[in-house]
This record gives sequence, C-alpha cells and structure tokens, in this order.
Amino acid sequence: QVQLVESGGGLVQPGGSLRLSCEASGIIFSIHAMGWYRQAPGKQRELVAAITTGTTTNYPDSVKGRFTISRDNAKNTVYLQMSSLKPEDTAVYYCNAIRWARGMWTPFYDYWGQGTQVTVSS
Repeated sequence: QVQLVESGGGLVQPGGSLRLSCEASGIIFSIHAMGWYRQAPGKQRELVAAITTGTTTNYPDSVKGRFTISRDNAKNTVYLQMSSLKPEDTAVYYCNAIRWARGMWTPFYDYWGQGTQVTVSS
C-alpha cells in the first residue's frame, strides 16, 4: 500500500533554514509528479511546491525564491529545502504524488502521511 513518510521538521528561528524529506513506498515513484503541501491550524491544506517527472518545478508566490523542491528517484524521496523562513511558514508539511487536473495540481492519492511539523518562532 501507499506510504509517505515525511521527516526533517522542527523549531527554527525566523530567517533560518530546514530541509524536509519524504520517502515514498508502494508507488512507482519515478512516474509521478510530486508535491509538498502544508496545513496551518484553522487553514486549508495548500500546495507549496511541485516537481514534475522531468524535474520542472513550480511554487506559489508566497514561497518562491525561498523554497526549493527536488527529487531522487533512486531513493524514492522528494525534498523541500526551505530558507529565509517566516513565522507564517509554521504548519504541518506533507508530501503526495500530484496530477494536473482542472487547471491545477491536485493530490493523486487520498492517503496522507503523518506530516512533519515546522515551527518558525523566536
């Protein structure tokens, strides 16, 4: 079955950096576009980074220039390098396979891992 295991979160001061990892199993990783999502308390889950099978990347304006998504197909792992972190980046971060539908990236699987908590605070 599908398993997505996120790690690398933690407490960091504003302006700091973190690198998140997500290891996937139970899927043919290399054929999927992958995405990182986040969900802050009381808010909807939002996509913050996408990477295609061809490694084209896409980011919303809120994180562009600060977040970098990458993938290692040999390790079935997708990464999110986050820098210049802000308090508003505080959220639980999740990964999922994604697909282009109705003019937007949407989650491929209904399954979500446990996520990894990122807290940006002084």
